[in-house]
Amino acid sequence: MAGRRDSRPVAGFTLVELLIALVLIAVITLLMFSGLRLGSRAWESVETVSDRVNDLRVTRNFLERTLRQARPVSIVFDGQPWPVFAGDAERLEFVAPLSEHVGIPGLYVLRLVLEPAGDGQRLVLVRWLLHPEVLAGGDEYPEWEPLLEASGIGADTGPLDRDLAAGAYGRTVLLPDVAEFALAYFGVGEGETEPAWFEEWADDPRLPLRIRLAVSTPHRSWPAAVIELAGGEPTDIAVFSDLPADAAMPDPGTAPRGRLPSAAPPQMRPEQQDAR
Repeated sequence: MAGRRDSRPVAGFTLVELLIALVLIAVITLLMFSGLRLGSRAWESVETVSDRVNDLRVTRNFLERTLRQARPVSIVFDGQPWPVFAGDAERLEFVAPLSEHVGIPGLYVLRLVLEPAGDGQRLVLVRWLLHPEVLAGGDEYPEWEPLLEASGIGADTGPLDRDLAAGAYGRTVLLPDVAEFALAYFGVGEGETEPAWFEEWADDPRLPLRIRLAVSTPHRSWPAAVIELAGGEPTDIAVFSDLPADAAMPDPGTAPRGRLPSAAPPQMRPEQQDAR
């Protein structure tokens, strides 16, 4: 019939349906943000663990690689030749080459020591270029003394992670938080005929045959490594005399890689000269 209205209800949403939809949207949004936050925290945790593992791995690799290049060298100190290689259960000093990345390439006296850091300890690498002028010290950095004879247990309060004397001296934090740093030395001790493990190695011009190195952090441990020293057998020992009056420090990059700067040529002992 014309003019008759459609009595069927118009399609739409009721107030209850709208409220239910809003609640569902809010719950979904909350779950999404919670998942994102959880994922972000998980990612940050993975990055933190990765950084800790990487720091330990890099330190271990550096120490193992550098120790394999250790050289049997003696330095004149207080008028007497001192074998540089010396160490005990928690300290070590030796001579090894470093590349131009440290400033001046050449042989360095490298010292590993533990220093207090807050409630724990940190592993610090101290280095002197094997040059009489550098070993004598300067206004900003200390002179070299044999590790086991030095006052202050071989550590100093100089600046960290900063190169001095054009890179010829520096103190670098290898591990900021150390739980364990333990060393042992395998070789033929003085007066002995058979090699054995020792907790200390000192006053011996020969290098030990092997070094056992254990290093870990409070968050990560690593199995101990036994490192073969390339210079374990007795070899020629270079004794460095006092610096000549006209000698000067080389500029960074002028020294041959892996060699001593020409300003301080090594002088051999008389018996070594006779042997040649």
